[in-house]
Amino acid sequence: MADWNAYYRNEDDEDDEKEEEQQDGEYKISGRDSTVFLVDASKEMFIKGEDGEPSNFDMTMQVVRTVYTTRIINNHKDLMAVVFYGTEQSKNPRNSFKHVYVYHDLDEPGAKRVLELDSLRGEKGALLAAQTMGSGETSLGDALWCCANLYSDIKLRLAQKRLLIFTCRDQPHGDDTAKDRQARTKAGDLKETGVVIDLLHLTKPGGFDVSLFFRDIISQTENDDELGLQLQPCDRLEELQKRVWAKERKKRAITRFNLRLGEGLNVAVGLYSTMVTARKTAVRLYRETNQPVRSKTRTFHTQTGSLLLPSDIKKAQVFGQRQIVLECDEVVAIKKFEDPGLFLIGFKPMERLKVHHQIKPASFIYPEEDEVKGSSCLFSALLKKCKERNVFALCRCTSRRNFSPRFVALVPQEEEVAEGKTQITPPGFNVIYLPYADDIRNLDLPRRPCASQMQVDKMKAIVTKLNFKYRCDAFENPVLQQHYRNLEALALDMMAPEDMEDLIMPKVDQIDRRLGILADEFKEMVYPDGYNPDSKPPAKRKPAGAAGPAEKKPKVEVPEDELRAHVKNGTLSKLTVPVLKDACKHFGIRTTGTKKQELIEALISSLAS
Repeated sequence: MADWNAYYRNEDDEDDEKEEEQQDGEYKISGRDSTVFLVDASKEMFIKGEDGEPSNFDMTMQVVRTVYTTRIINNHKDLMAVVFYGTEQSKNPRNSFKHVYVYHDLDEPGAKRVLELDSLRGEKGALLAAQTMGSGETSLGDALWCCANLYSDIKLRLAQKRLLIFTCRDQPHGDDTAKDRQARTKAGDLKETGVVIDLLHLTKPGGFDVSLFFRDIISQTENDDELGLQLQPCDRLEELQKRVWAKERKKRAITRFNLRLGEGLNVAVGLYSTMVTARKTAVRLYRETNQPVRSKTRTFHTQTGSLLLPSDIKKAQVFGQRQIVLECDEVVAIKKFEDPGLFLIGFKPMERLKVHHQIKPASFIYPEEDEVKGSSCLFSALLKKCKERNVFALCRCTSRRNFSPRFVALVPQEEEVAEGKTQITPPGFNVIYLPYADDIRNLDLPRRPCASQMQVDKMKAIVTKLNFKYRCDAFENPVLQQHYRNLEALALDMMAPEDMEDLIMPKVDQIDRRLGILADEFKEMVYPDGYNPDSKPPAKRKPAGAAGPAEKKPKVEVPEDELRAHVKNGTLSKLTVPVLKDACKHFGIRTTGTKKQELIEALISSLAS
């Protein structure tokens, strides 16, 4: 029965697994991600900033709302909750904790929850929060205990449990040491159960001192791949969004293997994807009930109609007019070259690595200290030396068990930190996939008139004027953004979707201001007088003898003797698909498919007899 259950699965489950494998890869722990937003509801959070800037509470609600909508698009199965502490009213399971208000239980985000968060934004939201929850005494220990109960009530398997604390008070209990001790105890209990506690401290008059209390509450990260504690408080909405995005973003390895530097010298690393293609997500619905459709696949015997087990199915390939049957285990063994891993070949100067050598998006590797002790130290030393000597490591990479090996270049990358100690780029190696000889084509380029040196210099000046530092997060796909805005407007009953700015459109006015007269000077040097690039080219006249549309090319028919010779010699694959289709029609051969191999097999089985 185990074979049956493993084989006859729902197609939707298989699609989910394939999508997760492409995006996130193999994990040690599988399950859903969960996030609890623990927000301070004290009076200090509602004080507006200078020059009409939003209050800390308003900024927090905007950020939480953004995370909700992002999760609905990216992974709607994740669990999220919003809990307020320091409130006058109490609302929590079994009402066991005073001054703790559970606004959202730990559940999947939806349109109703987004609307409820919208009601807490702005001045009206502050009034509603004061009427609904109010501000009262603070007991962070009770709030952490309530969050622990939220996690314990969930029966699903959770891959990640994260607790984000938003506050502008560095001493929430004042001089009450008993409450401080209780909060530290409950924080320790949460961390023992696998909950990662992070602090998003907001600005306050006089500064925020993390060392007074919260340093003992948060989870200290041993590795640099997790963004640690920032000592500077957030005073702007954009900065708070960046910090929450950095903590919320999934940093999961596609796979984990060893970087083999020599005999018996291995460094455990994780392979991370730096780019994932954004696609429109579609759900198949039943037309009568509008409910999601779950499809299942069954394989039957064509003659007896009986169900087939995986062991009953074999694969075959035709070689020299003979069908070679292979077992599934044999196919797997043929595909396996070597065990997964990175095998160091040597080092090359960075000048040897060209731009055209990148044939696919690069990956990123980072040490896994949990797999092999000392990996971080050795990895850091290798990174430092490669950066000092300006070299890259040439390796052979086999990312998975049944994947063919590739030659890769490990390009060192140093850590880059912005203001407020926000990490922009992590330290590690970029994995550049190098081409094989067959991947590079030699093209015969047509001869064109060469530009003069004056024209080249003028174009260099234009390129220098239009040069800017590219950031991938500065441009969004306008089609996808408009699609998601339409869905959001439909789900939230909005009158119209939010306005969207197409960031990929060129800013013509700004370009004209930067160039000045350079563009006109370049046109005078290159194009003839009176040239207008917007005018349509003149229509081509037909020759005097030409009349009517071009005639279709006649079909190329293969004689029967020549076709039988192809069958005998096993060279039918040299013929094109249209020729094979015409041959099947000529001999009255019925085919079940239109693929080339199916047409060849049908002709062989008919003409060979």
